[in-house]
Amino acid sequence: MTPVEWQQGDNMLQMRKISETLNMKVFTDEGFYFGDIEEAVITSTKIHGWRVAAVRGSFLSKILGSAKGVVVPHQLVKAMGDIVIISRSAVPNYPSEEEEKQVTSTSQ
Repeated sequence: MTPVEWQQGDNMLQMRKISETLNMKVFTDEGFYFGDIEEAVITSTKIHGWRVAAVRGSFLSKILGSAKGVVVPHQLVKAMGDIVIISRSAVPNYPSEEEEKQVTSTSQ
């Protein structure tokens, strides 16, 4: 397997195997449980992104409904260790409950 660079501590890098990232928990930088790593998307020389499964009870499953997951570009990964932390910008946009109530009430 291709190794992955992990950041731990102050600018210290440690190499691990991609197989060690499978089923790793993914959280947003705001602390929401996003899902689990299902697969790495690899180009010929680098990691392009991470396929994250929408696990029951995760923030991602609430957003996507029946969809099975999303691919998070590797540039949006902020940290990898025991868990993965991704940037809020990786979260798909969706209307909040308040916005949905406003749209519903104005359309009636």
